[in-house]
Amino acid sequence: MKAARWYKAKDIRVEQIEEPQVTAGRVKIQVAWTGICGSDLHEYVAGPIFVPVDAPHAVSKEVAPIVMGHEFSGTVVEVGEGVTSVNIGDLVVVEPILACGKCAACLKGKYNVCKHLGFHGLSGGGGGLSEFTVVDERWVHKMPEGLSLEQGALVEPAAVALHSIRMSKLKAGDKAVVFGVGPIGLLVIEALKVAGASEIYAVELSEERGAKALELGATAVINPAEEADVAGKIQELTNGGADVAFEVTGVPIVLQQAIDSTSFEGETIIVSIWEKEASIQPNNIVLSERNVKGIIAYRDIFPAVMHLMTKGYFPADKLVTKRITLDEVVTEGFETLVNDKDQIKILVSSK
Repeated sequence: MKAARWYKAKDIRVEQIEEPQVTAGRVKIQVAWTGICGSDLHEYVAGPIFVPVDAPHAVSKEVAPIVMGHEFSGTVVEVGEGVTSVNIGDLVVVEPILACGKCAACLKGKYNVCKHLGFHGLSGGGGGLSEFTVVDERWVHKMPEGLSLEQGALVEPAAVALHSIRMSKLKAGDKAVVFGVGPIGLLVIEALKVAGASEIYAVELSEERGAKALELGATAVINPAEEADVAGKIQELTNGGADVAFEVTGVPIVLQQAIDSTSFEGETIIVSIWEKEASIQPNNIVLSERNVKGIIAYRDIFPAVMHLMTKGYFPADKLVTKRITLDEVVTEGFETLVNDKDQIKILVSSK
């Protein structure tokens, strides 16, 4: 079958590989649509981050080159012995977690902070940027009626956004600010609407993305190229600071801005995956008794995300800006995202 595999930074190749086979307890999926995620882009530009290169991943037992793609939907084409939750022909999405099931976090049900955390499509075991993939039944979620396969490809990033809100202290009526409104940042705005935020501010350089934030319900957009003191502006607009700030850029200078934009006892949620270190002034946290928390991925949330999608949240028609084929994934996918910051979500067809 055809698949896109990561060899090293700036080296992803679309090539023919062996089609995966079903074994007991596993499900074979014909991939329909796969989104290119910010994490994928980090691997392309500056990886490896999650890609195993020096030793096989503890769960997948694989090492690069690995098949990419962890935001995907598809159709069940074969099930292994013992599989009962899905049937051939079901439309599904995959929660692409690789967890050991044995560490302290896994034993407490917090598999997203597994000691050996990895992702199907980043850490080996197959991936969505291929014609077919095979995963454990546990991670396969049947889509509710009415959701398209294209919409299904947004479930994974929407789960990141909803988990970030659930892990924050935000309450209905609170004020929030989102630094960076690429795909995840825009989905955070949607999740903030679900949670009942009274005011949602977005900080974004791209005019196209800023306009999309307003379309999705942001109260106002601050462009750092036009506003010298971003944190001060948010303090002014919120009359004392946001209750919660969400950092979704991975840009070092922005982390301090996010912290400074919050009120006393405010909270900053770090959603980004980072390519390098970020420097902050701890006194800005200490003297206002602020909190800073990191989140990774999601847990036990895919069904809730899909239910919200049936109610109109996280709409694909407003977030998908380009659709390409697997053969075009490097030139029209990764390279486009590197060079065109107005793009939001690019979906790749496995056909």
